[in-house]
Amino acid sequence: MLLKAHDNITTDEIMPAGARVLPYRSNIPKISEFCFDIVDPTYHDRALAVREAGGHAVVGGRNYGQGSSREHAALAPRFLGLRVVIGKDFARIHWQNLVNFGVLPLTFEDESEYDRIEPGDTLRLTNLRSAIAQTDRLIVENLTQGRSFAVLHGLSERQVEVLLAGGLINWMRQRVKTS
Repeated sequence: MLLKAHDNITTDEIMPAGARVLPYRSNIPKISEFCFDIVDPTYHDRALAVREAGGHAVVGGRNYGQGSSREHAALAPRFLGLRVVIGKDFARIHWQNLVNFGVLPLTFEDESEYDRIEPGDTLRLTNLRSAIAQTDRLIVENLTQGRSFAVLHGLSERQVEVLLAGGLINWMRQRVKTS
């Protein structure tokens, strides 16, 4: 896990808006440099360091992704290798934006697990592709602490397909090829 975020983290904290970032809005590598910089200025460099090794997860509190519907708050972290966000709950639009960009949003089955996770813990989900297609309840192993906890995905069948395709664009591309 690369970052543990607080309750009510906004899309502005994930991907800042305004004059500092706006000139680069169509340059995903450049805007990714600003991801979470208000929360953790080291996030960008640490994310790049683990991107090729399979990506990373972020843990969030309550109302993760609240604020604007800006899809860059899902797109830029995904570019940096974000694959999973585990939160107490999500702002509705950001939750869907995560799915659209191939990032798996999961909620704690027991919210008190949030307090047990420490920054830097290594979290593992095994057989993820088959697991999300078969069940809503997944088990996360905290390898650092030697313990496990349950999470839920709550995705529709279509959303599972989108995630397994790597996001909405890939899913649409596959559908166009087969029609």
